Amino acid sequence: MFQPIRFTVRTKILAGYLFILLCLGLSLITISGRIATLQKEVDYVSGHDIDVHDLLNLVQKNMLDMETAVRGYIITGDEQYLEPYDLGSRTWTDNYNKLYQLLEDNPEQLRSLEQTKPVFRNWIASSDNVIGFKKENQITSVNEYFQQNTGKKLMDQLRTQMDTMLQMEKKLTTARTRQLEQSNYNLRIAIFVLVGLAAVISVAIGVVLSSTIVKTIRQVTRAIEDIRKSDGMLATRIHVSTKDEIWELAEATNRLLDTLSKKSWIEKSVTDVSFMYQGLTDLNSLAQAFIGKLGRLLDATYGVIYFRKMENGETMFSKTAAYAASGEAGAVDSFRMGEGLVGQCAADQRMFLLDNLSEGHVRVVSGLGESAPCHLLVAPIMADGRVEAVVELAGMKPFLAQHLELLDRLQDKFSSVMDSVLDHMEIERLLGESQVMTEELQAQAEELQMQSEELQTQQEQLQVTNKYLEEQNYLAEQEAIKLKRTKQELEDYSIKLEKSSRYKSEFLANMSHELRTPLNSILILSQMLSENSEELQRTDIHEYSKVVYDAGRDLLSLIDDILDLSKVEAGKVEIFTEELNVTELPQLMQAMFGPIADKKQLDFQATIGPDVPAVLFTDGKRLQQILKNLLSNAFKFTERGSVHMRIERATAARVKEVLRLEEETDVLAISITDTGIGIPIDKQQIIFEAFQQVDGTMNRQYSGTGLGLSICREFTRLLGGAIVLRSEVRKGSTFTLYLPSMSEQLSSLTEEMTAQRELALAPRHIATATEAELTGVPQEEAAISPDDLIFKGKRMLLVDDDVRNIYALLTALEMKNINVDTASNGKQALEQLEQERYDLVLMDIMMPVMDGYDAMKAIRSQPDLQDLPVIALTAKAMKGERQRCIEAGASDYIMKPIQIQQLFSLMRVWLAK
Repeated sequence: MFQPIRFTVRTKILAGYLFILLCLGLSLITISGRIATLQKEVDYVSGHDIDVHDLLNLVQKNMLDMETAVRGYIITGDEQYLEPYDLGSRTWTDNYNKLYQLLEDNPEQLRSLEQTKPVFRNWIASSDNVIGFKKENQITSVNEYFQQNTGKKLMDQLRTQMDTMLQMEKKLTTARTRQLEQSNYNLRIAIFVLVGLAAVISVAIGVVLSSTIVKTIRQVTRAIEDIRKSDGMLATRIHVSTKDEIWELAEATNRLLDTLSKKSWIEKSVTDVSFMYQGLTDLNSLAQAFIGKLGRLLDATYGVIYFRKMENGETMFSKTAAYAASGEAGAVDSFRMGEGLVGQCAADQRMFLLDNLSEGHVRVVSGLGESAPCHLLVAPIMADGRVEAVVELAGMKPFLAQHLELLDRLQDKFSSVMDSVLDHMEIERLLGESQVMTEELQAQAEELQMQSEELQTQQEQLQVTNKYLEEQNYLAEQEAIKLKRTKQELEDYSIKLEKSSRYKSEFLANMSHELRTPLNSILILSQMLSENSEELQRTDIHEYSKVVYDAGRDLLSLIDDILDLSKVEAGKVEIFTEELNVTELPQLMQAMFGPIADKKQLDFQATIGPDVPAVLFTDGKRLQQILKNLLSNAFKFTERGSVHMRIERATAARVKEVLRLEEETDVLAISITDTGIGIPIDKQQIIFEAFQQVDGTMNRQYSGTGLGLSICREFTRLLGGAIVLRSEVRKGSTFTLYLPSMSEQLSSLTEEMTAQRELALAPRHIATATEAELTGVPQEEAAISPDDLIFKGKRMLLVDDDVRNIYALLTALEMKNINVDTASNGKQALEQLEQERYDLVLMDIMMPVMDGYDAMKAIRSQPDLQDLPVIALTAKAMKGERQRCIEAGASDYIMKPIQIQQLFSLMRVWLAK
């Protein structure tokens, strides 16, 4: 194959100049040809026309000389006068022939010339006669000749013809001269046009050449500027399409960026591993965290770490943790010094890097099958010149030089952390032994005291036992009667329970699927973002983040449906009546479901009848929730056709039949009609029950929890309405919502009762931002005081066992210049509170070792910590959770997911006290 021609900057400039010179050469050739043609025309005019004029003049001169010679001879009789006559006769004939040749291209002039020849011959003949008369001395004949004027008439005729020809020739010469002037003018125009065209082409070539050079330079400059603005992100590369010196500069810059990117990756990986070491207190967790992090960083599919141990005076390297190992045969448990690659790696204190492993060397097992890694890396972890651990990693991809360099960089930090963990384990062991001895002494003292108390209580128990037996005998008789009655109730209830259990089992199976699907997306994409953040482009990160957001929103929607149904069943749903603009509903639903209809290629229309009232008193939020559920079902179960929402005023007869209302009131009939799969008649009632679907099995075609129609039915009842269903299988369904207008008095009464209930349930001892304003803190002062003056320099303890939550909150709090310490459970928090003083504590509830409730109770039990502000952080959304946190000792309460501005508002209130 031919290599593409490489156009350097010099080649481009030379090619441009050569093209300009070529254009100039072509212009000069064209102008030269035109000038040559013009010169030919000038030569023709200057040669041909002048020759014609001269010959005409010579012919006339010959005629004049011959006439003069004849007259001189007649008068004098001297024959010397006949010499010009004879010479003129010969010369006239020669000039006539020359003139005839010159006028061959002009037929008209040629005819005029031919007409002169017979006249001239007649004149010659008459002149010869008179000369003969003179020679013979015939004076009478000569006189008669002159009296008749025969010669004069012929000569006058010749002169007239010659003058006419001369005038005609002058006109032709004038016309040719004008044509030469026009040609000269056209030549000048052509020269100007060619020069201008050459200039334009030259400028265009210069612009094109400069643009190609400047464009590539700007691409390089823009790429370098993007790299500068990316705050250390080195993933951007310079792309230049031209093969010139600028391309060489771009390639050299890209190679430099590759080197810097590798170094940046190593530094970031070292930082991530160092951050991972925080909070580790034993070797097993340290080894597991280290091998797991290292496996993800090096793209390994298998990993084992062996720690140095002494057994019977012999150095052994025992398996402490593994990454992606499967079964008991995943790895050898221990190696002696020099045994196998692991032992030899420790003995030689060097790395082993093997490629092209055999298929039986190690197996990586997943849910879909098994595969064999092709590459193996065995590396020692050294401390003070001695191998403390050996890491063995296997992968599908080759291990790179930057991976080996990362292992070298991690050795010093790992050995120091391992020493710190060993020291901590020794301290924990000694502390545990002392606590055990103390507890044994306390147990012995309590045992002696309990023995004395047991002797006293035995006598009291005997008396109580007698009385208890009498009461039990009476109760046994009563219980026998109740048991008979309860047995029958249990038999009836068991039948209902069996049916309900079957429905709920189907619901739980479906709900498990609905929850796992978005949750699985969140887990996978989050792991990809955490493991491959350096390799992903910004567009990929944006797309993954959007999917995670959508999956989380789906989870939240499912949870909201379950909570709505729970509130309905518990009777805790409140209705807030307001004026609803009915005319806005079609536009609102059209805007919400129009894109879904376009995506599924369905015809969706939302119309309103002419006599529908413009305003309706009802709960707008609940009504929209009902309509969204009904429309969502219509679009879900409709594959082709249309979905139509129609709002009309219900007739009085229909209102009386469906709602059984006698008084006249505004009732809307909102019908949603689809051309979907339809609902069988035997399923049209149970679909409104909780957890019920037309197809509730695990392999059903359409997903869902079966809560939507149940929630719609309950909300409709609370709004005083009803839902009527008409459906045919494979033809479609129509859900008609009959909704009456609630009175304004009922609306005001509902709002007043809701306000009183909120005032009655509000805790009196919780200081919120609103109470702070009511207790005298001016709003203007709070708005003027910047966060830096409130938060700067404050010390805060963050107690949470989730590293992700710690990282997110730590970042947000440090941006406010707050000094933050962390603890992973309540026990560590108490230990830090005994050693340090803090201005505020953020306490998570669900934690290992000691949860948030016990930790807050322990804090309030200490006199010097009773006034310490403690804000509880919990993901529990159950009723009474707030009150339980307050009773445990929390100063305030905030529910996850945390709104950071809400958290800052609570912190601002408690720190300002």
